[in-house]
Parts: sequence; structure tokens; C-alpha cells
Amino acid sequence: MKTQIFLLLILALFAVNQSEAVAQVTSEASQEQAAAAKAVYSCPMHPEVQSKKRGKCPKCKMDLVRQTASAAVNTAPTVAPGSGKKLNIPDVEVLDQDGKAIHFYSDLVKGKTVAINFIFTNCTTICPPLGATFARLQRELTGKDVHFISISVDPLTDTPERLKAWGAKFKAGAGWTFVTGNKPEIDELLRALGATAARREDHTPSIIIGNDAKDVWTRSYGLATTTQMVTLIENVKESVQP
Repeated sequence: MKTQIFLLLILALFAVNQSEAVAQVTSEASQEQAAAAKAVYSCPMHPEVQSKKRGKCPKCKMDLVRQTASAAVNTAPTVAPGSGKKLNIPDVEVLDQDGKAIHFYSDLVKGKTVAINFIFTNCTTICPPLGATFARLQRELTGKDVHFISISVDPLTDTPERLKAWGAKFKAGAGWTFVTGNKPEIDELLRALGATAARREDHTPSIIIGNDAKDVWTRSYGLATTTQMVTLIENVKESVQP
């Protein structure tokens, strides 16, 4: 009799555990379905073009990119201008999108107001939006003497020709330089700028903004709104506290 009661108790506990496991799986599946239903895809160049399905932008034919939760909520600049944070930027030799050998600090940064981001041409996630952000900023800041720099985190693949073609997708104008080069030099540069990653896919979506003449540097979320970014760049340029 005791043995039968013991076996019944074990079966009852097993049934309860099975029910809880099924409930958990069902809940997780429901959450995944809800997340998929809320997914929104938009064009990096034309953010007003949005869809609930993958596809291409009818305006520029670029692939629509899924908008992540972090992109929706993490849009504010992370460091205020005038924070006193300085950068020790190495003057390594690099190549621009025309294949010209230049020195990164002395030719691109020294005495200038710059905005720097990090991309690679095979990227299909955050890099197209980062490129589109720079394109909008360059249009908004025309005549403001702000220089844009996009550094490849995959110099072994990203030749000057590939970078030039990538920039052409965003109608990159004069004053927007795309940087590649030998991997040791690029790795040194990325380390100095705090942009190293174990995998190229994990590189930072941040933008570094600096006024080298006044030694004012800040770092911001690279997919913040154009209005936020323009204000931040202008503040850094004028060394104004927000």
C-alpha cells in the first residue's frame, strides 16, 4: 500500500512538472510570435519607408533593415560635450577611398571638427543605418566645416574601391572620408578610439565627435535622431555645454 501511494505521488509530481514545462514553452513561443508581429523594417536612407515585412525600399532599392528595440529607445547622446575626455589618436598611415595614402591624425583630424563612425561593407545590420545617418548629417551641416570619417573594421576585405562604392550608395560628398589600410595600423587606430571587437559583427554603433582644435571629444549613440546629432555636433564645434 505504501509503495502504491509513493508511486502515485511520483506520478503526480511528474505531471505537475510536465504541465509547468509545457506552459513555459507556450509562453516563450507566444512572446516570440508577439515580437515577430511587432517587427518593423525601414529603409536606412529613407526612414519614413517602413514595412512589417522584409523587402526593398521603393525609392532607392536598398534592403529594409529590421529596427531593434535598442535603436528605438537608446537614442540619447551618452556623454556631454566638454566632459574633458581626451583621445590619444595615433597618426598611423591609412588609405582613403581613392587609394591615397594619408596619415589619420595629421591629415584627417588635426585642427578639425570631425564625426567618426565604424563600418564594414559586407554589413547588413547597423552599418547601412550608420551610413544613412552620416548622409543626412552631411546634408544638414553643409557649409559648417564638419568632416566625416568612416573607418572600416574589416580592412582585409574593405579595399578603397569597395569603400568608395559603399559610400556612393549614400551619395557621400566631399569631406566624407572612408578609411582602410593594413590590419595592424587599423587595429591600433580602433583600439585608440575604443572601437575594438572580437568579431566585426559586434563592432560599436557609436559615433565619436570631436573638436580637435579645442580638444573637446564626446561619444554618442550612432542611430540617434538627426536633430539630436546635429545639435550635439554644433555644441562640440562651438564647445558649448548642452
